[in-house]
Amino acid sequence: MNIAKELKAINTALDNYRSQLDIIPDERFILTPPMDGWSFAEVYSHIMQASIGGSIMLERCTHKTSKPVSGGVNWIGKYVLFTGLFPPIKIKTPDAAAARMAPQKISKEDAKNLIVKCRQRMEAMAALISENPSTRRSKHPSMGMLNANQWLKFIRIHLEHHLKQLNRIKKDLH
Repeated sequence: MNIAKELKAINTALDNYRSQLDIIPDERFILTPPMDGWSFAEVYSHIMQASIGGSIMLERCTHKTSKPVSGGVNWIGKYVLFTGLFPPIKIKTPDAAAARMAPQKISKEDAKNLIVKCRQRMEAMAALISENPSTRRSKHPSMGMLNANQWLKFIRIHLEHHLKQLNRIKKDLH
């Protein structure tokens, strides 16, 4: 895996999230689409929380604070990491993980601040991976045990996945 390439793709996705904040009307940012689902605010809340949370798991791998394990990536994780896409099936997030990452209707200013925080975390974590490759793994709620490189790749894939969701919300609100 090319860490610089992953980081560049993450930054491109974060740039896209940031630029969309400038074109989403304020009154629509917290509006729930008529077809149900998440508002823009909830998507931003979820994706930034999940990315920062993933960076914490990545950091545990590089600092070797995660426990040594024998398990690896499960079939969902292999699919996501190989294709760069989420499977075309509904994946149920375990209740405990869903509660920790429950999306909230945040403000656009909060979203901007979370993007900055996320970008800073990603830069710091990418440096840790290149300085300290590790075979340690941390558990992802749906994908099994991921190492630091896999966490970085997952964060990029997840960011790109939810950009598509923002486009669906735009269509639903028109």
